[in-house]
Amino acid sequence: MRILHAIHDFLPRYQAGSEIYAYELCRVQAASHHVSVLCGDYDPSRRHGQVTWRVHKGLPVVELVNNQVCVSFEDTYRSPIIGDRIGQVLHAVQPDVIHVHNLFNLSFDLPAMAHARGIPVVATLHDYALVCPTGGQRIHRAEDHVCHVIDTDRCVRCFRESPLQAHMSFGKAAAVTPAPALMHRAALGMRRRFPGLTAHIARAMPAVTATRREMDERLAAARRVFDQVDLFVAPSTSIAEEFERLGVEAAKIRISDYGFVPLLRNAGNGNDNTQRRLRIGYVGTLVWHKGVHVLLDAVRALPSKAYELKIFGNPDVFPAYAAELRASAGDLPVQFMGAFDRERVAEVYAQIDLLVVPSLWLENSPLVIHEAFMAGVPVVGARIGGIADLIDEGRTGLLYDPASPIELCAAIGGLIENPRRLHEMAGFARMVRVKTIGEDAQEWERTYEDVLRRRAAVGLAT
Repeated sequence: MRILHAIHDFLPRYQAGSEIYAYELCRVQAASHHVSVLCGDYDPSRRHGQVTWRVHKGLPVVELVNNQVCVSFEDTYRSPIIGDRIGQVLHAVQPDVIHVHNLFNLSFDLPAMAHARGIPVVATLHDYALVCPTGGQRIHRAEDHVCHVIDTDRCVRCFRESPLQAHMSFGKAAAVTPAPALMHRAALGMRRRFPGLTAHIARAMPAVTATRREMDERLAAARRVFDQVDLFVAPSTSIAEEFERLGVEAAKIRISDYGFVPLLRNAGNGNDNTQRRLRIGYVGTLVWHKGVHVLLDAVRALPSKAYELKIFGNPDVFPAYAAELRASAGDLPVQFMGAFDRERVAEVYAQIDLLVVPSLWLENSPLVIHEAFMAGVPVVGARIGGIADLIDEGRTGLLYDPASPIELCAAIGGLIENPRRLHEMAGFARMVRVKTIGEDAQEWERTYEDVLRRRAAVGLAT
């Protein structure tokens, strides 16, 4: 069958959890089906609405440039020019089924456009981008608030302070600049050298604003997407329950965790740590809602000779935040390890005894926790979202209040004082059954066939 995956951005430029998962799933599916990817990209060096057909490791990718050049707030989630380009892609690819991972940078109109062509749509619930207009994490950074309830008054304030607002300002300026590529390169250089200054400049530029009524309209548009998607698959019970509360029919949600490429286990992980420092690791995107600053605050109170912290993540994705982390680390025993190739994942986990997942947002089913278990590494994680669904507290790891660096410090400190407990947890982590990406692809094939049969039956009935 012809399968089109739709996602907000894609490899190799973007390497967060949903992009990695989508690629691995596509790679396995491509052995039996015609698979392609439709993705967005924010790149002011290229023309807004430009479509590029490229190949990533043998996988066809259709990349649509969305520089958030908006006349109205509605354009942020259903831009006419982006919708037009998506229609052209659907006509060219002629998919039998569309698998949505994220509609940000694309359009809320995609499911309706697919249905008008008789194409069923399934979706993986990676985050909350459908209902959260500032990135999908449901967290208001300026007020340090997790949005357990969607409050559109708060959405207005949060949007005004979000990176999306800065993107819109810069994208609009680039659209009327004779040499946007030169402007973009200059901005990137400034962003790396003076991250705080460039963010301030972007915020000072005029941009589209949003009202409470417009936020309400966006939420109503998201709920129409709920109706237009044939089936949602939730990787965690946590995110499934959240979307049910937000209005998705329970019968349209299936809970099934991600599949993974098996990792080679390192037999040394979790061994008695009495003869050396505890090797603590963070693996992931260096962005505020992932809570790396909380981890730094926590380890600050630990004896510096008792641990070392290795932070794996690309500092160029959010350079202002990465600069804050480096300044906060000071003379602590902290190493910033930078980005790494996916082929080196096993090597990364071989360098740590304990993974910390200090997220501040309602996490779904973090890929790094599964990877750590496959490598035999226990996890200390924030008690929020799907993290608590994965960690068997006291056996495969520990949980703590995400707002409490003191509680996180106590959890790590207890393992420093009792390395045998860490060793026991590593043994339990090795016993965790993690679904393979091949098994996951088989599940998805049955799901696609199911929605295709149901769509055919509806067509016959009408």
